[in-house]
Amino acid sequence: MATDKAYSSRGNRAYLRRRGIKAVIPEKADQAENRKKRGSAGGRPVSHDAEQYKDRSTVERCISKIKAWRGLATRYDKTPESYMAGLQLRGSIIWMRSLGPAK
Repeated sequence: MATDKAYSSRGNRAYLRRRGIKAVIPEKADQAENRKKRGSAGGRPVSHDAEQYKDRSTVERCISKIKAWRGLATRYDKTPESYMAGLQLRGSIIWMRSLGPAK
């Protein structure tokens, strides 16, 4: 499970481990410092797949761009069809803007 650094506590990691879920959460700087201060009693550094975490960040930024449309963020659309149409329209706009300026 790839989550934000805010969820990097020992308790969250232990919960994921018990459920058999691999955590892809980088260690916060202050947590790393505290672990190092404790020496060998501080335990090992947490494993972290930087590439997978980068992918999580990309998806999170895309969702933020989608939610920039108030109708999609608040689900003002009453029917699933109109919500899906708004989602597809917003996705098209994001894609077209990613192509760069027209010459």
